[in-house]
Amino acid sequence: MTNKSEIEQKIAEFLLQIKAIKLQPNKPFTWASGWKSPIYCDNRITLSHPAIRTYIRQKLSTLIQEEFGSASVIAGVATAGIPQGVLVAQDLGLPFVYVRSKPKDHGTGSLIEGEVVPGQRVVVVEDLISTGKSSLQAVEALRQAGYDVAGLVAIFSYGFDAADANFKQAKCRYATLSNYNALIEYASEHSFINKDDLELLRRWRDNPAEWDNITSDVS
Repeated sequence: MTNKSEIEQKIAEFLLQIKAIKLQPNKPFTWASGWKSPIYCDNRITLSHPAIRTYIRQKLSTLIQEEFGSASVIAGVATAGIPQGVLVAQDLGLPFVYVRSKPKDHGTGSLIEGEVVPGQRVVVVEDLISTGKSSLQAVEALRQAGYDVAGLVAIFSYGFDAADANFKQAKCRYATLSNYNALIEYASEHSFINKDDLELLRRWRDNPAEWDNITSDVS
């Protein structure tokens, strides 16, 4: 097992262990997009577990150095990427800024909070990547402010083809500590799910937008 695979599996273990990720193939969640999903991820729960929080901070810092080399500043994406980004910036001894989902409706109307220094090389920190659209809005805001965006890192990705396509179109590299395939592999091997659940979870990964219709037809 490669070191990368070990990290993917360890993150999957942690997220399942503390219920930051919940798997319910037979009682799906409804996302804001309207998609029915067998998985719900809330990586903010990791912040309440010091040992796990430390592991994630260290691995994100290492991932940044391995994937993007040096950076001048770390940027978090509101809201869940902010605390992770602060921890990483502290670990690397770098300045920190964060990007709002929309400009403030009062005061300066800022979209980026912190000291904005155009020309700095920035790495963006997220907690989770689904389609990548909200992450890439932050990337674009940083570019518009004059930053050189080296790329983006996150704790977990659902591994959607749409995310790869969106990041490619935006010409932004990204890397994650773990992903959906590693998660369901770990969950199956350690009895978090059974074989029938595994098949449902694979079908969702292949076609998340139509998954509810597919499972309804099968049942």
